[in-house]
Amino acid sequence: MEVIVAKTAGFCFGVRRAVEQVYEQIQQAKEPVFTYGPIIHNQEVVRDLEEKGVRVLNTREELQNLKEGIVIIRSHGVGREVYDILERNGIPIIDATCPFVKKIHRIVREQEEKGRRIIIVGDPVHPEVQGIRGWAGAETFVIQDASQIENLPVKPEEQLCIVAQTTFNYNKFKDLVEKFEKKGYDILVLNTICSATQERQVEASRIASMVDVMIVIGDKKSSNSQKLYEICQKKCKNTYFIQTVGDFNPECMNSVRNVGITAGASTPKQIIEEVHANARAK
Repeated sequence: MEVIVAKTAGFCFGVRRAVEQVYEQIQQAKEPVFTYGPIIHNQEVVRDLEEKGVRVLNTREELQNLKEGIVIIRSHGVGREVYDILERNGIPIIDATCPFVKKIHRIVREQEEKGRRIIIVGDPVHPEVQGIRGWAGAETFVIQDASQIENLPVKPEEQLCIVAQTTFNYNKFKDLVEKFEKKGYDILVLNTICSATQERQVEASRIASMVDVMIVIGDKKSSNSQKLYEICQKKCKNTYFIQTVGDFNPECMNSVRNVGITAGASTPKQIIEEVHANARAK
């Protein structure tokens, strides 16, 4: 049986950078280390960091009550308000926001100042999107499917700026932009989907179309992992979404000729290697 592992599987640049920054602070810091929200969407990584003393802060109240320590901003980024709270309290900040997300913060801030209403294509409850909204102003809209476009209270003469969550499905983004264009709006479209995300999605789709079984490894809360699963499922009906090797069921590979493996941007290399080894042992 052949096992094909996607070359793009595993940590992307932004995730690797964020995780490395936390481990560096564990070694260097002389005061408590905190992250605002989980540094990445991977339970195994977050658990390891907690075992090494890193605490996760999840609420504005926890931030406001913090009197000492260092706070590391998660890879997904946060809104302007978080920086303001920490600066007022004199808490040192290590900004581990992915540079590609940081670029979106700058874009929406600048475009709103120029008078354009910001439209974010993405999941409204995802921390990255919530962070982007925190730089874009109260009049910002978030959409993730075509039905929402019809009901947007946008005036025909308004100027719009459309950006995307970095892990959004590229083909779906294009479809939504086309629907805006057909309505005749004055729009500035900036494709802010991370190039690594696009490459990962394209490769996953290609491998899934070639194999009998496809395995997607990623945390259940990981947006880009969920998108990979959706994409692969369309090409291979026997697609399985797992978080660790403990979720791997070898029986899914009975009597198959080939298996494909891909993984989300927050999946450590070790987990991918463990799943690969178990698939080959089968």
